[in-house]
Amino acid sequence: MAELLIQTKKIKQNINKLSEYFEQHGINWSLITKVFSGDKDFLKSVLTDEIIKKIDEVGDSRLSNIRNLKEYKPHLKTIYIKPPAKIYAEDVVKYADISLNSSYSTIVTLNNAAKKAGKNHQIIIMVELGELREGIQRKDILDFYEKVFSLSNIEVIGIGSNLGCMYGVEPTFDKLLQLALYKELISAKFNKELKYISGGSSITLPMIERKTIPKEVNHFRVGETAFFGVSPLDGKQFLDLHTDTFEFQANIIEIEEKSIVPDGIIGDANVGHTATYNEEDISETTVKAILDFGLLDVNNLDIEPCDKSLTFVGITSDMIVIDLGNNKDENGKKKYKIGDKISFKPNYMAVARLLNSKYIDKKYIA
Repeated sequence: MAELLIQTKKIKQNINKLSEYFEQHGINWSLITKVFSGDKDFLKSVLTDEIIKKIDEVGDSRLSNIRNLKEYKPHLKTIYIKPPAKIYAEDVVKYADISLNSSYSTIVTLNNAAKKAGKNHQIIIMVELGELREGIQRKDILDFYEKVFSLSNIEVIGIGSNLGCMYGVEPTFDKLLQLALYKELISAKFNKELKYISGGSSITLPMIERKTIPKEVNHFRVGETAFFGVSPLDGKQFLDLHTDTFEFQANIIEIEEKSIVPDGIIGDANVGHTATYNEEDISETTVKAILDFGLLDVNNLDIEPCDKSLTFVGITSDMIVIDLGNNKDENGKKKYKIGDKISFKPNYMAVARLLNSKYIDKKYIA
C-alpha cells in the first residue's frame, strides 16, 4: 500500500517558529488544521501541550474535526472558520468557542443555541473585500453590527475577511486597511471594542516581512505555511521554515517496456487522465512502471516525482503509470525493479486528499 510520510518534528518546529514570529509582531494567531481532517494520530503527534501553549486558537472548517479537537483537548480554544449551517448551530456552540459568520439569521440561531446552553458564543463577522466568497457587503456593515450587538448570547470579537482562496484576489495594504477603518467606525458608533481584525492568512504572511500590512491587522489564520513552510502567494519558503514535511511513496507493481502510442481505437470510455503523445512515435517504446495508487487517492497534478527524470503517462481510479525512460542509471545499471518505491513531493491539496484516503497508509515520523 502506498503511504504518506509525515515529519512531525519538523512540523512542530515550524509551528513554534511561527508562534515566536507572531509574538514578536504582536499578532494573535489561529493554527488551521483542516488539511489533517481531524486525524487523531495527528492530534496526539503534533498538538502537544508544549506546541499549543502559544497558539491563541486551533481551527478547522469541518465540524467533526472541531469536535475531535475538543474531545482531545477540552480546554483548547477552537475556531470554526467558515459560516456555519443553521442546522448545526447547537454543535457549533458546543464545540467551537469562536465562529466566522456572514448571515444574520444564522447568528440569531447561534444566539438561541448559546442561550439554551447557558453560555456566550464568540463570533468574527466576515466582510466581502472582492474575493466573492463569504462576507457581508461593505455598505451593510454598520446596520449588520447594530443588529448583532443586540443579541443576548453573542459576543462579537472581531471583523475579518478572506482573500486569495477562490479567485486568488491578492491581499493588499489598501484592502486590509478597509478592515481597520470599519473597525474604527464600529467602535466609534457603538462604543464597542473589537479584539480582532482577522485579515491575515498564509497568503498574507509575506506582507509582514515587507512591512506592507496595516499595523491594526492583529489576527492571522494560518495552516499551509505552518505545515508546508511556504507562502501560497508565491510558493516560496517563508522564513527558514521546513518545506520537506511530507513525502508520498508508492510501490512499483509492474515494470514493462511498452509502446509510447496506444494501440486501437480511442473512445470516450476512459475513466482516468493521460499525458499527450505524438503519433510519429508509433514504433517507439519506453519502460513504464505501474504504481499502487490512483485518482481516488490523489490527483497526479498535485504531486511531483522526486526523481526529475520520471514523467507521467496516465492514471485511473486505482493505478498510475509512470515513464521510466530506459530505466538505466548513469552507469547503465537497472534503476528500478518491481517492489521498489517511488517518492513524490505532495502539495497542500495532495496531502489533504491522501489523508482522507482510506487506501493510503499514514506514517508519523518523530
